[in-house]
Amino acid sequence: MKREIKRIKQLFSGLFLILACLAVFVGCDQEDKDVIVLRVSNWEEYIDQGEWDAEEAIELEDGTVILGESSLVEDFEQWFFETYGKRVVVEYSTFGTNEELYNQLTMGDSYDLVCPSEYMIMKMMEEGMVEPYSAEFFEEENENNYYVNNVSPYIREMFGNLAIGDKMLGDYAAGYMWGTLGIVYNPEYISEEEAAHWRLLLNPAISKRVTIKDSVRDAYFAGNSIYNEALIGSQEFISSDEYYQRLSEILNATDKDTVDAVEEILSNIKDNVYSFETDSGKADLVTGKVVANQQWSGDAVYTMDQAEEDGVYLNYSAPEEATNLWFDGWVMLKSGIDGDEDRKLAAEAFVNYLSKPENAVRNMYYIGYTSVIAGDEQGAVRQYIDWCYGAEEDEEEVAEYDVTYFFEGADAAAAEEYVLTVPEDQTRRQLYAQYPTFDVVERSVVMACFDKEGNERINRMWTNVRCFDIVKWWDGVFSK
Repeated sequence: MKREIKRIKQLFSGLFLILACLAVFVGCDQEDKDVIVLRVSNWEEYIDQGEWDAEEAIELEDGTVILGESSLVEDFEQWFFETYGKRVVVEYSTFGTNEELYNQLTMGDSYDLVCPSEYMIMKMMEEGMVEPYSAEFFEEENENNYYVNNVSPYIREMFGNLAIGDKMLGDYAAGYMWGTLGIVYNPEYISEEEAAHWRLLLNPAISKRVTIKDSVRDAYFAGNSIYNEALIGSQEFISSDEYYQRLSEILNATDKDTVDAVEEILSNIKDNVYSFETDSGKADLVTGKVVANQQWSGDAVYTMDQAEEDGVYLNYSAPEEATNLWFDGWVMLKSGIDGDEDRKLAAEAFVNYLSKPENAVRNMYYIGYTSVIAGDEQGAVRQYIDWCYGAEEDEEEVAEYDVTYFFEGADAAAAEEYVLTVPEDQTRRQLYAQYPTFDVVERSVVMACFDKEGNERINRMWTNVRCFDIVKWWDGVFSK
């Protein structure tokens, strides 16, 4: 496999941010009223920061060479001036969690463009915090509108048609990265069948050798899937005409009976796992401290890559009951844009620039996550997948892998150019994590923005699970 995650470049991230801030200072010092300052906040290590070595160049089958020399932020500033004749300086910062970003905003931090996850986007839409994209942003005949012309039709339909009250998510958010929630596991210790179910987290045979995300929503999804395993796994349920709607309702339920049942399951999981973790699970899998870990698909790719360098081959599973289909997307904030047409133009242009197929490839190569961009007629994204995962001519154990739905939409029949010939093990490894098969996305559920009562209920549940020993001790002290 030719792809190498660029996270070792994170050492340059501090320098990158310093240079970005200096650029803002210089731009302001010039007192040039025509310079647009665009304030962007994104996840940590979630954009190509350049500094690629020459040997890291990606050479596609049509002769296209992709090489990240400067950061995409710097390249955007130059492209914007060449395209629109106006200067823009990007003030780029990062956040660690959706909740951290939300708290920053409620405490008065000001940004024009941010990149939260789907449920936080829904929350911000409900609270009237976000600005709709302009009609011009969706004009396909505009050659600079790379997003609308290159976004995966499947992704656009799946997320864009989500309704939040009388608003459509697709009018307020443009996708960036997407993926699934699953389990990375060591096949030397865990069978493919065992890893195909969320109840692996309860398996006593791997007690203290499995980890789960220290995230109420991700843990709740797994626990709820275990609670409803018999129902949602039954053939009658799966063959129902309302399968997806019912699956979504069940796995987004926050009624008292469901939350109480999931609390008990998660308490049992807590007793079985090595830890609840946010980032250590990747390293623990590589070192062998644990043999399975609940992970987001992008981190799963990174983990498998790192383990492979040490001669350890891990697999990825999207459990048969259901998986969470997530995405991170760009939204403009009303408080930041504040009616400024130039700032809104720059914000939409930033999204479009990142949506150029070659830039989507740069981002995927650098961070390991999967872009929502399917690509243009030149097929840079399609070629990149083959560059990463295509089987060598003399390879014997190969399989056909169909990703037509991503490029042509959910209703498309298999198209020859999107059926890849890949090493057989990639049907369980990095390719499977980056571009899940259609049967996986069919059983995938988007996590909703829970209402106030539901949020309070699952947050109390999470406190009980995570702090049970403390609460039990506290109650014991005052009951004596």
